Amino acid sequence: MTGKARPGTLRLGVNIDHVATIRNARGGTHPEPLRAAKHAEEAGADGITAHLREDRRHIGDDDISALRREIALPLNLEMAATPEMLDIALRHRPNACCLVPERREELTTEGGLDVAGGMDLLAPFVAALREAGIRISLFIDPDENQIAAARGVGADIVEFHTGTYCDAFGEGGAAGAARELERIRQSAAGAAGLGLEVHAGHGLSFATVGPVAAIGDIVELNIGHFLIGEAIFCGLAESIGRMRALMAEARA
Repeated sequence: MTGKARPGTLRLGVNIDHVATIRNARGGTHPEPLRAAKHAEEAGADGITAHLREDRRHIGDDDISALRREIALPLNLEMAATPEMLDIALRHRPNACCLVPERREELTTEGGLDVAGGMDLLAPFVAALREAGIRISLFIDPDENQIAAARGVGADIVEFHTGTYCDAFGEGGAAGAARELERIRQSAAGAAGLGLEVHAGHGLSFATVGPVAAIGDIVELNIGHFLIGEAIFCGLAESIGRMRALMAEARA
């Protein structure tokens, strides 16, 4: 998100989508995603992530304008690879765009982008964004074919979907969680070996973050839903602070 990472460092991007979810449940302007972004910055976040969905179910166009105008942290714009979103990205020029799969009927992103099956579509899309000076991240499953395809279309970054690992962990399947974690570890090494910057995210919590944060080839974690949910009980600054502490402990 913030450019080339120093060896050994681990950044935290805070996703503020679900501040907007709460706002939109009742309408009006409260709680304000921009305010959450500023609090996240004060609490030590390295960047802000926001997903502008086609149906605008949480983050809206005005939120992106405000974030781009008023926050000092790098903005990572999550979006689908559509002409509308390309126009928006080129207009706002965020630090990075993370391309994700998107289906209207899903509650949240359910898996990684099929880059290998969509290279003809994605290559010119990526090229247009890169020409504008925007870093390109592709949200993919930890799979060697998808990694190779991400490299092939010119991405700068891959972000591995950690939801399957987190689901296995939550269901008490230690063996399944260990298998998924090893997939992530091997995929991170493979992607880094191809010159790709490696991020990870989706479903990470205080309980699940440590093993992922310990993977040295990963330089950034993007976490949202859990941090916003936990903030209801302890405040956003404490939620982010504890997550950063767990990340640092695991990396050390």
